[in-house]
Amino acid sequence: MALGSPTDFAGILDLVRHGPDTWVGVSAEYQWGRIYGGQVVAQALWAALQTVDPAFVPHSLHAYFIKGGTLDEPVRYEVDRLRNGRSFCTRAVVARQSGGAILNLSCSFQVREVDAEVQTARMPLAPEPDDIRPQPNDWPWIMQRRPLVSYPGAGRSMGWVKLIDPLTDDPLHHLCGLAFTSDTIQFTSARSIHPLQVPQEQYAERFMGASLDHAMWFHRPARADEWHLYEWDCHGLTGARGMTVGNLFAADGSHVATIAQEVLLRERVK
Repeated sequence: MALGSPTDFAGILDLVRHGPDTWVGVSAEYQWGRIYGGQVVAQALWAALQTVDPAFVPHSLHAYFIKGGTLDEPVRYEVDRLRNGRSFCTRAVVARQSGGAILNLSCSFQVREVDAEVQTARMPLAPEPDDIRPQPNDWPWIMQRRPLVSYPGAGRSMGWVKLIDPLTDDPLHHLCGLAFTSDTIQFTSARSIHPLQVPQEQYAERFMGASLDHAMWFHRPARADEWHLYEWDCHGLTGARGMTVGNLFAADGSHVATIAQEVLLRERVK
């Protein structure tokens, strides 16, 4: 790890205030050479939370990944207080580095309300995470993943994810933790329906991939430091973009969140 780079999720959320409604965070040292998108979303959401009354909790976020962030430079999070209402409030966050904006996020918060509680989404059958063999060269720190095999043509991917180090009991830490883990597993659903099928070890040579935009709706609380299951479906490929929609379930079957992400899946020109 580079000097000063976070090695756990608590370090990811350790933002430093730099003037009115502005915070600065640093990146973990990711082996693929750019900042993991889930980190920028989590840090941006955490910065927005610093400007919101504690009576409000996040219920949705929408983000555009504008460009890849560099690992050797802090990220500046500028929060705009768009609206403060009695039941809902809205924030916009721009994440910047010296090369310009890398993420634009809007998020909405709602006061806690007690009303009808109905769940229709059902957790799919999946092996227990301890029964799934870890992938080689997978995340060795901050986050653990247990992806399931997605066969060519499936258009679907699933996997268990959790943060490695225990978090506090603050539910807002866990919401940001779920935002962190939500930018994963989905690419396989899009890759599985591409006409060009290549072994995993050849993927980086044949394709350019990135997260383009990301939306997440929070339904129920869950601990981000315990195993939770992502289920993704790819609705199709067009213009080198894949549309993926997913559900997040806690281990007890609770439907925690719904996520939609468009991914870039572009063949490299030889």
